[in-house]
Amino acid sequence: MSYAAVNPYNGQKIRDFDNVTDQQLDIILDTAQDFYKQSQRQAVEERTDFLYKLADEFEQNIEKYARVLSTNMGKLLTEARQEVKKTSSFARYYAENGVKFMQPKPYNDLPNGQAQVEFSGTGIVLAIEPWNFPYTQVMRVFAPNFILGNPIILKHASIVPEAALAFQEACDNVGLPSGAFTNIFADYDQINRIIEDPRVQGVALTGSENAGRRIAASAGENLTKSTMELGGTDVFVVLDDVDIADAAKDATKARLTNAGQVCTAAKRYIVSSSIYPEFLAALKEEFAKYKLGDPLDENTTLAPLSSKKAQQQLQTQVAKVIAGGAKVLYGNPTPISGDGAGFSPLILTGMDEKNPMFEEELFGPVAQIYQAQSDDEIIKIANNSRHGLGGAIYTKNIERGKKLASRIETGQVTINSILSSQAQVPFGGVKNSGYGRELSDWGIYEFANIKPVMY
Repeated sequence: MSYAAVNPYNGQKIRDFDNVTDQQLDIILDTAQDFYKQSQRQAVEERTDFLYKLADEFEQNIEKYARVLSTNMGKLLTEARQEVKKTSSFARYYAENGVKFMQPKPYNDLPNGQAQVEFSGTGIVLAIEPWNFPYTQVMRVFAPNFILGNPIILKHASIVPEAALAFQEACDNVGLPSGAFTNIFADYDQINRIIEDPRVQGVALTGSENAGRRIAASAGENLTKSTMELGGTDVFVVLDDVDIADAAKDATKARLTNAGQVCTAAKRYIVSSSIYPEFLAALKEEFAKYKLGDPLDENTTLAPLSSKKAQQQLQTQVAKVIAGGAKVLYGNPTPISGDGAGFSPLILTGMDEKNPMFEEELFGPVAQIYQAQSDDEIIKIANNSRHGLGGAIYTKNIERGKKLASRIETGQVTINSILSSQAQVPFGGVKNSGYGRELSDWGIYEFANIKPVMY
């Protein structure tokens, strides 16, 4: 596996990076294990101090860290700044709440005596992270595990090596203890070797279903706990009582933010039939406002895809969708030529179960739209998927929205807001969207030793 930074807007290579050697990997594992041993004898408060400093590092150097995201994976500079701020907020959340989450919990209703449940680290955690949110995805795993004293070894996506190094630099700048966080550029054999190491007690992956299957199988073979966040085909439900203009605006943003390269993006619009014509017209108007351009240009509203490979893959998928009977309601499916990875936004309809791409995740600015005659039909369409990561429901009747949300088979649902991860609530999926949870106190406990002490 080669690691290279290539600007997806113009296709220009920035830099190649060398892989870690096996000898260097031995030292990294030893150093990480040393940190683990030391951390288990250390007060949690000492580690929260480092997280406060790390939050400040990102917050005080927003432009520096944001530009790396724009040049490595094409994120709009405005969106890149937002990601840096969110990365800081995740670190600050665990700094503020880590001590509380680590407090023993009493269990006093035992038949004989009582107990307290203690929380501690378990060992090294390998984090295999994606390119679409190069900092926040890493912080979601690093911060809670650092509170536990679990060292993190990061294997980042091969197209964002400068972002991976930037996160490492941030950790180094605040004096993080040696071995607590280490970025590596590793090949597949080395990744398997890390998972096989008995000192490695956890594997956290965010990525594709195929990657999830491979890594989960390797972890399972070695009896190593894993968490998987594997994307989805999230729904954006629009009920018949909404403000159509507002719903269409949010629906567009929920699909086109980050060029549509968001696991929880609104990939399937499900619209009440009575307002479908008006909503579709409003949706088209909103889609037309997004213009592809240089992500470093403040006036650009639509970013390129992350790479030429991603562009070509999405083009192939869209061609199969159309060949399978779907129709284009908005946009031009003709591929954009040139060295860049731009992709024109599309709205598709007519995706039925016979379409070869029916359940496939289209990772880019391509939306599907469905009509539904009733709430029951909405649920039928929403749950007719092997995925279950997230979703959103727009309605003026909150109770109706809550009832529908409870019936959708997915990891999280928002009502009248665009779905986005928040530090205070658990994040994760069901079905083929994965298992395990990140963020909130659940993010602490995934790779913790949860140990009752009875007396």
